Amino acid sequence: MDKDLFEKGLEMRRATLGAEYVDANLAKADDFTRPFQEAMTQWCWGFGWGDDAIPPKTRSLMNLAMLGALGRMHEWETHCRGALNNGCTKEEIRAAVHAVGIYAGVPLALECFRVARKVLEEAGEI
Repeated sequence: MDKDLFEKGLEMRRATLGAEYVDANLAKADDFTRPFQEAMTQWCWGFGWGDDAIPPKTRSLMNLAMLGALGRMHEWETHCRGALNNGCTKEEIRAAVHAVGIYAGVPLALECFRVARKVLEEAGEI
């Protein structure tokens, strides 16, 4: 494991998803899941999110569009919270959901709106 890339990833992951959420996931990791948690933190968050070419706010909106198009609503909810942490507005989140509807279909967009409403209400945004 590349410790520097892991630490960079851990920093990015905590900044986006919240230290409490990330640390709880890492603490729950066992011999079976720990290698994946470490690899994902290093690769996705260190290599991917750690690349300065795209700012975290933009990455968050990209993730919402991709996860929404794939129908991965559990991860979409997590990354919707992360998008707020990265400075995305409810209007920007709405625009990302519109892209999901246009390119992946209305049923997926409707599900994204349901989840976004929950997250935005919890955050006091609506």
